[in-house]
Amino acid sequence: MTEADVERDLAELVRRTVEALAEVPDEALGEVGKTLLGRQPKLVPAGRAWRLGVLLIDRKGRLYSTGTVTRAIEPLRAVTNRSAEAELRREERRAAVRGHFTEGEVVNFGHTLIDLDTAPGPLSVVDGVVFVRWSSTGTPRPLADYLADRLAVLDDPAG
Repeated sequence: MTEADVERDLAELVRRTVEALAEVPDEALGEVGKTLLGRQPKLVPAGRAWRLGVLLIDRKGRLYSTGTVTRAIEPLRAVTNRSAEAELRREERRAAVRGHFTEGEVVNFGHTLIDLDTAPGPLSVVDGVVFVRWSSTGTPRPLADYLADRLAVLDDPAG
């Protein structure tokens, strides 16, 4: 199987996945916006995509590695002895609010566009089959099976 065949098959798989997701609510993509001296950082809108585990897929069929997810809410006052990690999460929420995302909206940021040729990420090609790795220690599985499982979860009313 040639590289062109792999790319064609991947494009078709992603196209079918986007069609299957057409009626499923998507989530916002954000990027850290440039800040002027003295201004607080903000997340600015950068499109929309569906989160499917370790992947984000947008309506144009572009694949992204997931990054960080937050919700656009203004955090309430916290206790004074909070952890640095908790404060970072609070600041991410504030940054989404400053970026004018809808109150309560899920915002994905720190994502990376996947390029099978150059970018490291959760996808790999072995013997003409695209695989996805769920975690750094997990066993890769065929992307077609992975996407079918993720779509099944979305279709399951109990899930």
